[in-house]
Amino acid sequence: MLGSQMRRRKPRILCLHGFRTSGEILKKMMGKWPDAVLEKFDFDFPDAPSPAKGKSDIEGLYDPPYYEWYQVNKVECFNFEECIAYIEDHMIKHGPFDGLLGFSQGGMLASVLPWMQREGVAFTKVPKIKFVVVISGFALRELKSGPPKLLVNAFSAPVECPSLHMIGDKDFLKERGIKLLKSFVKPFVIHHSMGHTVPKLDEKGQKTMLKFIEKIQEMFSIDLQIALGPKAAL
Repeated sequence: MLGSQMRRRKPRILCLHGFRTSGEILKKMMGKWPDAVLEKFDFDFPDAPSPAKGKSDIEGLYDPPYYEWYQVNKVECFNFEECIAYIEDHMIKHGPFDGLLGFSQGGMLASVLPWMQREGVAFTKVPKIKFVVVISGFALRELKSGPPKLLVNAFSAPVECPSLHMIGDKDFLKERGIKLLKSFVKPFVIHHSMGHTVPKLDEKGQKTMLKFIEKIQEMFSIDLQIALGPKAAL
């Protein structure tokens, strides 16, 4: 019975929305992906802890309310530690989660969380993050006051967990998204012709996504065999 339940379980993904959007908006944006992709996972779409403190770029396209994970200017980053604590608390209460998916500001967070967990500066009370999907993500720009305390020496060594990155040719954060690739070992990359958005998956993009999913499924197959032990051969 236990083995049967484990075989049926889909990988669970915590989805982190973009700046001044919401979990519901990210869910709608991802709804354009084919069922062949969406049916492979269980998704969770929480809202960020802070209500939007200014105008959202998607007003008129998607209904409010809108939220933001943290705030940043050229000098410093605000509420980053509070944001990380909020995400970790959500993972403890609503997990376990196997992977992360993030768009824009959420993509920046999804990219640094595995590193923070590896270094033991956060996410020490939740299971290991096994993979990440980063959509229009970016490396946090250099600030006059320096990086948030939790990100000092971020990516001092590349992150080894499997990662998939979606980068738009017209994305205003394209170069920072490309820079982020260097922080991961053998990343999967989907280039698309659109801007700063969750893209539809064309035939080539879907093939890359399915190859990434195959890698994730292989990981789960190995984990299942280890968990079942000798029973796996029965």
